[in-house]
Amino acid sequence: MSSTILQTLALTPSGGPGETAAEGSSAPSVAPPADAEAAEAASKHPFLVKLGERVRSLRARRGMTRKALSAAADVSERHLANLEYGVGNASVLVLLQVAQALKCTLAELLGDPTTRSPEWLMIRELLENSDETTLRRVREAIGELLGTGGKRSGSGSSAHSSRIALVGLRGAGKSTLGRMLAEDLDFPFVELSREIEKFAGCSINEIQHLYGQSAYRRYERRALEEAIQIYPEAVIATPGGLVSDPATFNLLLSHCTTVWLQADPEDHMKRVAAQGDLRPMAGNREAMDDLKGILAGRAAFYSKAEFRLDTSAAPLAPSFEALRKIVRKALKLPG
Repeated sequence: MSSTILQTLALTPSGGPGETAAEGSSAPSVAPPADAEAAEAASKHPFLVKLGERVRSLRARRGMTRKALSAAADVSERHLANLEYGVGNASVLVLLQVAQALKCTLAELLGDPTTRSPEWLMIRELLENSDETTLRRVREAIGELLGTGGKRSGSGSSAHSSRIALVGLRGAGKSTLGRMLAEDLDFPFVELSREIEKFAGCSINEIQHLYGQSAYRRYERRALEEAIQIYPEAVIATPGGLVSDPATFNLLLSHCTTVWLQADPEDHMKRVAAQGDLRPMAGNREAMDDLKGILAGRAAFYSKAEFRLDTSAAPLAPSFEALRKIVRKALKLPG
């Protein structure tokens, strides 16, 4: 297999650092001029340089010579040298072989932040085979320990926050049911998308087209932080993609009572179309497949909500009564 894989590696010109004598080799090497070294260093991609440094560091930590790693990974010493010097643009399969030989994860080799220190690595090891329930308990305990929000920050572990956050894909009924619920509870209703637009001074579409997804996520985080600070009691309709940012979603989970409003993909599509808005499906002939893919990708995150309600299972009035019952019971309100 290695002979095929190795063809995908970028080779350096003759005399480059990829042809430096391997460890344990007696082949002589001629040092290039200092200005040539500087030019070569400047031309290297920073990611590949860091990748090479991590390979050397992991190899040193394991006490392996380059020759030993080459044999264990079934990768030639020359290509391994290229990788370590930051000039070997290796295929994913080669990186996997090297990671396996070094007894580390591919994430550690690629520089995942959760592998950057011994403590991180030991935490990962403790949690590696844990189920979702255990991981959730650990996440909540860490939040409480760090003061960044556990189950529900500042309200006690058994109490439910009077901020009710509705999560789910666009078209689930968050705005419609949210307004009805806010009126029933006599709470303010917060449409987080509108708050994001106020922060940015332009529409959601303009934020994403002019400034990009990262800027949108920053505005989203700021809007949620302000809503939490201003409203001790509120019903908050959240954007469907909020769960895509773990930090923002953690903030929501720790400061709000969360309800996932579910719906069938067909109902999502019909409701969004009825609103005259086909985002993000405009111009896509495979809109339904895309919507199902988005829903499948986010479902595991939406499921972190404390409660869930299927809004496809009943018309609007019965759905509202079910939501009202869930929330009033959680807040211990008469009902």
